Amino acid sequence: MTTPIIMLVLMTAPYLIVRTFSRVTGRDADVRGAAAIGAGILFVFTSVGHFIQTEPLAQMLPPWVPERTLLVYLTGILELAIAVGFLVRRTRRFAGWVAAAVLVLFFPANIYAAIHHVSMGGHEWGPVYLIIRAPLQAIILLWVYWFAIRQPDAALANLKAVLARHSPTS
Repeated sequence: MTTPIIMLVLMTAPYLIVRTFSRVTGRDADVRGAAAIGAGILFVFTSVGHFIQTEPLAQMLPPWVPERTLLVYLTGILELAIAVGFLVRRTRRFAGWVAAAVLVLFFPANIYAAIHHVSMGGHEWGPVYLIIRAPLQAIILLWVYWFAIRQPDAALANLKAVLARHSPTS
């Protein structure tokens, strides 16, 4: 049951290191970039699982899903592509959107696996495992949104415009 902890550490470590370095040195640092790199590292980790734990991951899918093993390999490649997307500044936002879609679209497999007590990554605990898995998915989704999808400059510009419209004129 240590996998969720490993996932969170992989995802947050680059951000925490860069943020700490920035505070200690007093220099500005690209903490959003570091956070995106952390998401990339997380997706490399999950992608590798598709090639090491192929059969258990295939068992997480209902029997009516065709070519389950091939699908596990293809989604592993997709997760690796997402990871690369996070590592390249130009493609981070697109990678974030794809990662968000993947996180939402893959979650039903976690529900199926938990209901059927599939022996993979804690799912053998049954539906109780979803008490851990659902918040983990939500945290990852929020991380991806906050650091890869959201455009803080645009949000800040909108906030400044709203404040300017509502401030008293001098």
